[in-house]
Amino acid sequence: MKKSAADLVIEGRDAIERNAWDEAFELLQAADEAGSLSATELEDLARSAWWSGDPESCINARERAFAGYARSEDPKRAAMVALALAEDHFHTSATALGHAWLKRAGDLLESEPESIENGHLTRTRAVIAFEADNDLAKAMELAKRAYELSAKFGDADLQAIALHDQGRITVAQGRVKDGMALMDQAMVAAVGGELGPQATGKIYCNMIDICEQLADYRRAGDWSDAAKRWCERAGHSSGIPGVCRIHRATIMRLRGEWASAEAEARRARDELGNYLDFSGEALYEIGEIRFHIGDYEQAEEAFHQAHGLGRDPQPGLALLELAQGNPEGARTLIAQSIADTESLLKRARLLPALVKIAIEQEQLEDAIAAADELQTAADEFGSEALKAHAAQALGAILLAEGKAEGAAEQLREATKLWRSIDLPYQAAGSRVLLARAYEQLGVIDSARLELTTARDSFEELGAMPDLRSAIETLNDLADGPIQGKRHTTALMFTDIVGSTSLIGAIGDDAWEHVLRWHDRKLRSMFAGHGGREIDNAGDGFFVSFQMPDAATSCAIDIQQTLSRQRHEQGFAPEVRIGLHAGEVTEVGVALSGEEVHKTARICGHAAGGEILASSSMIDQIETLRRGESRTLQLDGFAEPVEVVSVPWD
Repeated sequence: MKKSAADLVIEGRDAIERNAWDEAFELLQAADEAGSLSATELEDLARSAWWSGDPESCINARERAFAGYARSEDPKRAAMVALALAEDHFHTSATALGHAWLKRAGDLLESEPESIENGHLTRTRAVIAFEADNDLAKAMELAKRAYELSAKFGDADLQAIALHDQGRITVAQGRVKDGMALMDQAMVAAVGGELGPQATGKIYCNMIDICEQLADYRRAGDWSDAAKRWCERAGHSSGIPGVCRIHRATIMRLRGEWASAEAEARRARDELGNYLDFSGEALYEIGEIRFHIGDYEQAEEAFHQAHGLGRDPQPGLALLELAQGNPEGARTLIAQSIADTESLLKRARLLPALVKIAIEQEQLEDAIAAADELQTAADEFGSEALKAHAAQALGAILLAEGKAEGAAEQLREATKLWRSIDLPYQAAGSRVLLARAYEQLGVIDSARLELTTARDSFEELGAMPDLRSAIETLNDLADGPIQGKRHTTALMFTDIVGSTSLIGAIGDDAWEHVLRWHDRKLRSMFAGHGGREIDNAGDGFFVSFQMPDAATSCAIDIQQTLSRQRHEQGFAPEVRIGLHAGEVTEVGVALSGEEVHKTARICGHAAGGEILASSSMIDQIETLRRGESRTLQLDGFAEPVEVVSVPWD
């Protein structure tokens, strides 16, 4: 028997009580189709839509609820719905609509007696004064007034949020200890289950945001773990948990857990795809991780997408431009972002990039000014990470000025601070600078020690560009021949087929464009599969992978990508790929030995668009489809080698 709208509403509200938001949304949608919902029931529909990640349905239901309250002459409830609509539109970047609904709420309450609804309106105005206008005095006045009203009318959710707001503003005023104490107090109520899910989510998100600005990653990690437990206890599977995942992704990235961090960020992006501001944050995190592993193409795409959703892609995009040899472009990007940022705390996260870029351009006066401001932020807000940033910036400047002794002192302090808060990538970066200072001082053994430690950290993290640079520098510091390290690895050679005739057909300029596209695209895929580029000889690459399946997956990805490019754009060069696995000798950045030559010879026998691999390597991959096998007599090898063509289409 078909259920009535009333029965569906009862079941939907029961699902809300169980935090089964998707179920509640489905039931209340069905109720809405079966009969006319009241304004209160439409609010329930809107709330379930929000938690289910459907802002369009949420806004539609709230607009109808607002109209219902307006018709019944209930200005207080209408005002609360108007405030919710204002927040909805701010989250979807419809700022003008957000401000219009905020004004509507104010107009409705203007002639009403003072009530808790005034408290919620005052709190919203406090947030705008703080986050949009950077008017800390006004924001504090409004936050305190919202707290007073919440206490007067007994609204525990608003009381905790307003207390939390006072903490955020206090931190921004430079009284970090006092502000964090207020925020911790509100967080205890939130994750302890004393508040509703909406209030809990707001408090958690703002807490982690402040921790990230302060670079107080230990506190952020502790509260992030607590919030995760709250999400699991409450049974939430979307909405605020998606935002939780963005913050967890940031913490994991900084702790060096890059694969897990990217998985969290991508899941958050999928959950929050309709919430533009949150989606932009998730994409920025993905960009940071892709950049650090050396996948510059995917990093750039993620940063640009984040920018399109309203998230400033700095400092990540500026540092990416620097890494790709465009220091002027990098400088323009970071300088504009800093100019658009008023808050010292928010500027502090941009200043280290400006120091690095300015030093690269030999504009030391600008680097010094940025480092001075960074030191001011470290003194005012006092977190260990800000102190480490300031020490590293000063150390890098002293190093550029040739003042190696002073540089070493600052960089030792930076390294110690990074290690104390367990940020391995930052610690490895300061060690590289410290090694350069030791080299200037002639303390070569100490330089080698710091570089070796940095190299090992970069290798463990998967930071391929930094790893290659550290190995090259370490090799330059070697005193005489280095004893090679023997290990087993998977090897890949690639080569563009018919490059000479192609140059003759399209000309030098067009060939250079094709080659740049080819190199960029393949490097992106090497990084995405954990490959380490060993050499780039003209129109081909030599790459190593830890495991045979990673090398094979990368090769398939390359051929499929080139095939799609031909289908969609009309042209892509034909590439042949040779794969093999065996024991090699590693000296500095180079790999050598008989197995390297064997891999190169296998590549030479591959046809255009073919992946040709040794049978001995393919035998190690159980799930791989095998194509045609054949036996080759390779130049320079007495024994024939069995190879397999790997299907990829």
